[in-house]
Amino acid sequence: MIAARRLQRSFADGFIAGEVKDLWEPWMRHADEALNDDALLEIIQQELSKRFKKSKTRGRPSTPADVILRMLLLRHLRGWSYQDVTREVRANLVDREFTGVGGGKVPDDKTMGRLARQLGPEAIELLHRRMVAIAQEKKIVTGRKMRVDTTVVEKDIHYPTDSSLMGDGVRVLTRVMKKVAAKVGEAGTKFRDRTRSVKRRILEIAYASRDKSEKGQQKMKVAYSKLPEATSRVVGQAKKFSGEIAAKIKEDGQAALQKARQQLDEMIPRVQQVMKQTRERVLKGNTRAGNKIVSVFGPDTEVIRKGKASKPAEFGKMVRIQEAENQIVTHYEVFDQRPGDSDLLTPSLEKHQELLGRTPDLVAADAGFFSAANEAKAKELGVKREVASAFSNGAMA
Repeated sequence: MIAARRLQRSFADGFIAGEVKDLWEPWMRHADEALNDDALLEIIQQELSKRFKKSKTRGRPSTPADVILRMLLLRHLRGWSYQDVTREVRANLVDREFTGVGGGKVPDDKTMGRLARQLGPEAIELLHRRMVAIAQEKKIVTGRKMRVDTTVVEKDIHYPTDSSLMGDGVRVLTRVMKKVAAKVGEAGTKFRDRTRSVKRRILEIAYASRDKSEKGQQKMKVAYSKLPEATSRVVGQAKKFSGEIAAKIKEDGQAALQKARQQLDEMIPRVQQVMKQTRERVLKGNTRAGNKIVSVFGPDTEVIRKGKASKPAEFGKMVRIQEAENQIVTHYEVFDQRPGDSDLLTPSLEKHQELLGRTPDLVAADAGFFSAANEAKAKELGVKREVASAFSNGAMA
């Protein structure tokens, strides 16, 4: 059963509330008032109730919706992991009171991770829209000002090199094939472990890359020419395993084998693409080959260069963020492919009008958003003239 709030308070709850009532941080009181909203909790209940039929009203009591919402907020604000937020809430009376746990049991990190994953992007979008509506109701946001910027949300991946990507792919394919071989024994193609030879080629490349002379670079090129060959043998064997599972040559434990086949079929084309881009970049010298993969675990990850001296290249997705007064984020958007900043100003103004019902008087953005066409369009939509200075220096006029 998924309740909006804890159904029963205990003596320990009252004791904790009395002890820490004057210890809350100022932001906690504002957040507590905003989060004590039935519509927000209803969104979480509706999303979590999709797990099982009638789970909203029947079954063993689950973590209440307000506890989930407040613990996820605390994790985000503090920059904690799920393990961190569980440990800190257990140890800190102020955090217990703010999150609504009180003297009750704190959900463990695995439970929090599972619940957060179930609250997918659609539910998060609904929660965000409701928070913006609350800010409007309380006159915190009126829509007179708008600031827009882009940033990169980085994927949790290691720095990509062609050799390390092939090593990742070989490791995953080999691990899956080992499980299949252990399940079915000698049926069909015999498994051969080639990870040692692949690791040897990767080490050769690593040692050769330290020598920046022409001789060292030639040695690295030779080592790179051997790595795709060793990797292709692993890919060929993985294809045979996948085909034999499909043909039911390997029949024992079909449920587990079908999962293994799915993993093989997902990873094989990614490894093949890495092999292709390695031959193009290293052996043919073509550094602008298309469909480049920088992670076999996140093939949609983009290489984004925003001109930062400390980070010439970032690996992730471009995000547009819009703010109104008091730094309230009114809208965000994650892009599948990076757009130019100059293409985002007009859509941002239109989204501001849609959400807040008016054109902003003042707009701030950095120089990348500026263009003569954008300035003319902003004036046409009703933005005041002094917006031009905001384009050039990114300051809220």
